[in-house]
Amino acid sequence: MHRLLKVRPLLPSGTSLLVGVSGGQDSTALLKLLADLQPKWHWQLQAVHCDHRWREDSADNATFVQTLCLTWGIPCEIVTASTPPVTEAEARQWRYQRFEQLAREKQCTRIATGHTATDRAETLLYNLVRGSGADGLQALGWERPLSETSPQIKVVRPLLDWTRQDTADFCHQFRLLIWEDSTNQDVNYARNRIRLEVMPQLKQHFNPGVEVTLAQTAELLTAEVALLDQLTQELYDAVVQPPSRFDPWQIHRIPLRSAHLALQRRVMHRVLSRAIPAQVNFDAVEKLLALIHAPNRTRTDPFAGGLIGVVEKEWIVLR
Repeated sequence: MHRLLKVRPLLPSGTSLLVGVSGGQDSTALLKLLADLQPKWHWQLQAVHCDHRWREDSADNATFVQTLCLTWGIPCEIVTASTPPVTEAEARQWRYQRFEQLAREKQCTRIATGHTATDRAETLLYNLVRGSGADGLQALGWERPLSETSPQIKVVRPLLDWTRQDTADFCHQFRLLIWEDSTNQDVNYARNRIRLEVMPQLKQHFNPGVEVTLAQTAELLTAEVALLDQLTQELYDAVVQPPSRFDPWQIHRIPLRSAHLALQRRVMHRVLSRAIPAQVNFDAVEKLLALIHAPNRTRTDPFAGGLIGVVEKEWIVLR
């Protein structure tokens, strides 16, 4: 970990750092590593545990984390949901809102989470079966801005070179107590089903090292998506006129015709994601894409929110 952080500057020396700790093997291993390395890096370590109130033993789980942090001399905040979130997505949104609030209060510039290569592989599979493009498949990178409102605060994932088996072995080696979360065995949660049913099948019948292979694929996609984003923004700036007080969205289709299909799609996706009040799917992008070479006055059927794409000579107009 020390060598990794010297090469990949996720946690610069002296950083004020908030660590998300569930009490499970991944976050406990991460906290132990950071606590042991703290004298070398002079971090200001603080932990946070989020109690979603999903389980009867959630308060005991919080006490377990608080005791662990006390033993290692790390300040710990317990944040409890006033109303239990209904879905995984709601829980994640609430959790990161609390992270942002605490990071601001404690003046932390980094939030470290215990995501591993296994999580990265599972996320890639999860997004793939839901129909995600390259952007979704490269999710769970080494770092990202926390939010648009707090871009100066980075979420970092120092364990992305570790598998879940690695963190289990680490906890066993150092005799670390961990909290077993019973909801991790509930296959009604999609990610649990991938971990408990899909991944073992892939390991047994296709590739014993599938976790690492998929995590490496995500790493490759991260660099490629960054390049595509840069090229997309350049083309977007050249051909798109966002709406003003009097004018609608306008896309100059002549320059788009000579662009690569991948960039055409990404420009159209970017326009739609900013213009319509709904998640943009493949069909919506293809519908707008078809107007690049369509005859004058061709129009689409309505997108979400009622906008219609219309060809007006050299322009595609969203009205």
